[in-house]
Amino acid sequence: MKDDLPSLLLLPPPPHPASRLALNAAYEPPLKAAISKLKGEKSESHGSTLIVALVSPILTGGSVRQKSLSWSYAQSILAGLYSIVSAICTQLSIPSDIHAGPGSVDVRIVLVDHDLSKPAVVDSKPAIEPNNTIIANLSTFASAYHPWKCIFHPNNEAGYELLSYYLKLFEGIQTLRQAQLIVVEGGLSVTIGRSASSGSSPQTNPYSVVCLGGTFDHLHSGHKLLLTAAVLLLKVPENSTPNPCQFIIGVTGDELLKRKKYAEYVQPWHERAENVIEFLSSMLELSKSGWKDGQEPLIVKRNGEFIAVFRGGAIEVHCVVIQDAYGPTITTENMDALVVSGETRAGGNAVNDRRKELGWRQLEIFEVDVLDADGIVDMSTETPDFTTKLSSTAIRKQKAESLA
Repeated sequence: MKDDLPSLLLLPPPPHPASRLALNAAYEPPLKAAISKLKGEKSESHGSTLIVALVSPILTGGSVRQKSLSWSYAQSILAGLYSIVSAICTQLSIPSDIHAGPGSVDVRIVLVDHDLSKPAVVDSKPAIEPNNTIIANLSTFASAYHPWKCIFHPNNEAGYELLSYYLKLFEGIQTLRQAQLIVVEGGLSVTIGRSASSGSSPQTNPYSVVCLGGTFDHLHSGHKLLLTAAVLLLKVPENSTPNPCQFIIGVTGDELLKRKKYAEYVQPWHERAENVIEFLSSMLELSKSGWKDGQEPLIVKRNGEFIAVFRGGAIEVHCVVIQDAYGPTITTENMDALVVSGETRAGGNAVNDRRKELGWRQLEIFEVDVLDADGIVDMSTETPDFTTKLSSTAIRKQKAESLA
């Protein structure tokens, strides 16, 4: 068993209603236990990776090519989980950005579609069956995500039920020793049932071309939330399509970051772009061989862009250099949706104003929550306080002070 394999934490469906307090009561104990366990397993050159699979009936629709979800609901759940992760890692002094070195825990949250309230049926060998979203069902997840260093599960009825069904699907994919199955504190037990996304929450239209921008320096939980929420908007065509969906990510160029605080610790553009693609591969890559061969996303470097292709050519990820406030949104007409945070909302409005001047169709704008080190920034006030937000600057400051 390789030391650098990721570990898995299986989480049952969220409580309903999924308030911040309810999410914290349900998920803070298992997350804290798993992160603490991995922190103690230091290696000489790298930290640990924890894939958190939230298994819930997040998708609606009968046909495999006609699935839909409520983006606002999914984004809210993701923000709640990443805020818990941020608070835990701050409390325990654990770096959680990608490739942060020994003692770090890189936590990546993956939404998995499955309804535990329905009778469990395992009548055939699990197979990879992608749909028109980036979210995999539990059978596809079991087939494509492996092997694991260890598997954590909550110590409650829902946690054991989920583990039992998952292991049936996982049979024959990886031989697990008992020591690799680790039970952790379960928190308050949640009621199994249809989530709010399939009932009261409005469904969200998917898009063929989604874009966003950022520095993505020392890629942290705020970046992970932004990227994950954005790819949920993609309308994924079938494999080998001549017209793939595109996720266009503007990554701030090195020149614009030279005057940032602690600029000497800013990662170069190519490293930041590669980290973005590596993180996205956690959700977009579906391969029967999993990651046991140590394969990394194939990145094509063309005209200053980094391009990665996933799911047989159905999804293209483009990382482009941003040299101004607009990036590709005013140089590429064919775009559908722009994802921003509360902090960059004004920039999204400016983009649409400029596109209107060009005579181009305006972009649909989607806004994700802003995380701070202790949770989520309160957006209910007229002037939200972003001074405590989770930031790359704070990470660079910590690195500078640790070397002083």
